[in-house]
Amino acid sequence: MEDDNGENSNFVVGLIENRAKEVGVAAFDLRSASLHLSQYIETSSSYQNTKTLLNFYDPMVVIVTPTKSAPDGMVGVSELVDRFFSSTTKVIIARGCFDDTKGAVLVKNLAAKEPSALGLDTYYKQYYLCLAAAAATIKWYILPLPLFEFFSEYLIEAEKGLIITNHSLSVTFNGSFDHMNIDATSVQNLEIIEPMHSSLWGTNNKKKSLFHMLKTTQTAGGKLCHGLPNSSSLIDLVLCRTRLLRANLLQPLKDIETINARLDCLDELMSNEQLFFGLFQALRKFPKETDKVLCHFCFKPKKVTTGVLAIDNSKKSQILISNIIVLKTALDAVPLLSKVLKDANCFLLKNVYKSICENEKFASIRERIGEVIDEDVLHARVPFVARTQQCFAVKAGIDGLLDIARRSFCDTSEAIHNLANKYRQDFKLPNLKIPFNNRQGFYFSIPQRDIQGKLPSKFIQVIKQGNNMHCSSLELASLNVRNKSAAKECYIRTEFCLGALMDAIREDVSVLTLLAEVLCLLDMMVNSFAHTISTKPVDKYTRPHFTSDGPLAMDSGRHPILEGVHNEFIPNNIFLSEASNMVIVTGPNMSGKSTFLQQVCLVVILAQIGCYVPARFATLRVVDRIFTRMGTVDSLESNSSTALFGFRDLELWISNPYDKSVWITSKLDGFQILRYTIFATHMQNLSELATMYPNVKTVHFDVDIKKNRMDFKSLPVSIERWAAACSTLWPYASRSGWITEFSDRIRQKHHIEYYPKGMFTRSYEVKRMEMNLGQYHDIQMAYRVAQRLICLKYSNQDEDSIRQALHNLKECYINGDL
Repeated sequence: MEDDNGENSNFVVGLIENRAKEVGVAAFDLRSASLHLSQYIETSSSYQNTKTLLNFYDPMVVIVTPTKSAPDGMVGVSELVDRFFSSTTKVIIARGCFDDTKGAVLVKNLAAKEPSALGLDTYYKQYYLCLAAAAATIKWYILPLPLFEFFSEYLIEAEKGLIITNHSLSVTFNGSFDHMNIDATSVQNLEIIEPMHSSLWGTNNKKKSLFHMLKTTQTAGGKLCHGLPNSSSLIDLVLCRTRLLRANLLQPLKDIETINARLDCLDELMSNEQLFFGLFQALRKFPKETDKVLCHFCFKPKKVTTGVLAIDNSKKSQILISNIIVLKTALDAVPLLSKVLKDANCFLLKNVYKSICENEKFASIRERIGEVIDEDVLHARVPFVARTQQCFAVKAGIDGLLDIARRSFCDTSEAIHNLANKYRQDFKLPNLKIPFNNRQGFYFSIPQRDIQGKLPSKFIQVIKQGNNMHCSSLELASLNVRNKSAAKECYIRTEFCLGALMDAIREDVSVLTLLAEVLCLLDMMVNSFAHTISTKPVDKYTRPHFTSDGPLAMDSGRHPILEGVHNEFIPNNIFLSEASNMVIVTGPNMSGKSTFLQQVCLVVILAQIGCYVPARFATLRVVDRIFTRMGTVDSLESNSSTALFGFRDLELWISNPYDKSVWITSKLDGFQILRYTIFATHMQNLSELATMYPNVKTVHFDVDIKKNRMDFKSLPVSIERWAAACSTLWPYASRSGWITEFSDRIRQKHHIEYYPKGMFTRSYEVKRMEMNLGQYHDIQMAYRVAQRLICLKYSNQDEDSIRQALHNLKECYINGDL
């Protein structure tokens, strides 16, 4: 249930399907104490929607029914887990445990919100599968505190035996996909979480991806860029930004109001330096474990009367004490956060101020903690300092046995340091140190330069560690045992003193989970988004604009990852609308076609998570789903070729006819009928489509050789340049000194003509293109007029400028200059 870095999976997912191809999903996040419910119709025989969700959650456990059968020969959720998530633990429990009635009762009792706010009252009968999955998930892993009798048989069978505080979980109920859907293949192709090819970077550093770019905007040890202060405690800033950031990148938002609220917040952070640095300093005051610890108060360990060792009890007591100290430290930081946010203007920050800083419950909880916990106790990372703080967390005089255990702890700690002083004198080791770690307790560290010959026989367990020798002695080992025993006794007695305080905190646990969510969001906005933008040159990142039905347009867009690797990144433009909804990208290998495809998708994803984008200007429409097909993916194990995978993807795309999808494809052996498409190819026949269909635009990525280096360009394709898609090898061959006679023979055999621009093509194909231009001229002109009118419809220009633009459009149409 615990993880150190916040990146490991903490999800337990329950899956169930019915004969109507509906799938119910219940995903329980142990770290954030949240339950996510989804139900949808599976439209693909390969269960792509379910695969996408599992890829998003990356669960450590998946709970399914015993049967593997699926309707109409489909894969089935159980077999899907076996095939694609073999590293995930699969648990099979009886189908009777998937009870939607009991699931509805559980959700009603566990949810922090009312059932009406979740939509449970309205949609209970329609979305029964996800409630059934919730019942099975809770049966296997958790048990709500008020339902012992209702689930008495569950208590016996439950694997983990956790108890959930009533009305403490954050429950989200999604009938279908309420976020942008990005399938697992697209996540890999776009390098959202992990890059595909580490060798391309030519460096020993960790591979980059969009996730790593935003996550690593700060470095451990206090090395921040562009004016941010250095501090050895900057690691405290890492709350759960990585978890929230990953979730946002894999499932970007679709609600324009929420997106614009984040963008408004980012506007204020970038324009108000005092607010930006104030939030940066305020977030440093919260320990990095804050989000995890606050959510842990939702859980209560099950009381077991037999079979549990005291060592286990002391460990649980230590964790509880540590959580209380972290909570105290976090609540002490709330006033500073309140001071910083008091004058904020944007809706998001004002809402945070209202819900957190003006909430009197936080002051009430802090007051209750102050009645029991010593005011001088602080959260610490140094192991022995943390142990001491935990032993002395409760005020003196509250429990007599605790005071006795503390004296024993102090006596043994003092004896250990006296023993170290004695060894320094007796063995003439002035630089002998006495470090401490939680695994072995105290031990000796002696520099090798101080050792003459061999260490005295009194020292045991000698290990070389760098330039030092680590060792112990029988006396130190005995004192370690006594010191550890005294600390355990302190933990157990301290937990006894904290019982009433814990019950009082759990009464208001919903405000703690709210604080955890707010801190995660602020941390992502400040330390991921705002800091990333602040490290870029001025005006390199801009706020994207959203329209409901407008075009997708970018001026001087750049790849957000590669622009930081290559000093001279060539920006590119793109325009997609109802009148121009397909772009065919041509060019030689390594000219940047795949980079351009990735760039468009990554810019859309950045925009829909509420971040600025690397472009001079960008206007977008909200995208429902992103499909990608890039590279070759032959699989000998499954006897599947690239073409077969392509047809499977095509089946998925056509079976999910979203109106606002972006479909990206390259290197396929044929043309696919798509709706809103960017298509990169070497196939010359596809470029001819631009002369036949007015909604198709062709762009060519040209490469010139200058001083033995490639110079990249992005140009619209004319008839002369169109041939680059099919025969880009010959110009470079001639530059490389290939035999001219060989090139001439190839040209004569295939009726290829050479054009002044350095391109080759077949003569009859050029004539056919010229005929197409004449035949489809009128419809091309009409489409171009419609395209200009669409742009003016969503333009922010004033009335006079629009009138002038309409007049210019009329003149161009009359003169045939469109």
